[in-house]
Amino acid sequence: MVLLELFWSFLKIGFTSFGGLSMIPLISSEMVSHGWMNAGEVSDIVAIAEMTPGPLGLNCATFAGIKTAGIAGAVAANLGVLMPTFTVCLFAAACFERFKNGRRMGQIMVGVRPVCIGLILAVMVSLSMTNYYIDSAVNYVAVGIGVLDLFLLVKCKVSIPKVLLVSALLGVILI
Repeated sequence: MVLLELFWSFLKIGFTSFGGLSMIPLISSEMVSHGWMNAGEVSDIVAIAEMTPGPLGLNCATFAGIKTAGIAGAVAANLGVLMPTFTVCLFAAACFERFKNGRRMGQIMVGVRPVCIGLILAVMVSLSMTNYYIDSAVNYVAVGIGVLDLFLLVKCKVSIPKVLLVSALLGVILI
């Protein structure tokens, strides 16, 4: 039964999100509502999924499935999260040529962009609550590491893997 629930949960996630960071609130909601994980565990899985090569949603499905029901859970979650993409791609390939220059397609894209930005902002707030607060108190060391990361990425143009390494080392040493 858990395998079917995992498949169904990730099928819903795949059909109702736009991929990438927009999946995180949905994954968190499904994992917590079923009692498979708590918010901290979801945050840990997202961090691992971000560092692992491959699509975020697929990596999260793999890790969440393994945590919940082992290898079979990972397979069920992956099939669930991939099924919508496969279905939508087939449908889009069949219809895109017909509608690609249409006015409605342009209007749809204008509506999708703000939704994606809103979802990304919601993820940032949600992850900030679990990463920068400990027992309802601000963890200033974690905030400092986050500010340093932003500085290294934006001003110094340091590569993401190097910033991740610096952050991990500082986290181990200071927290």
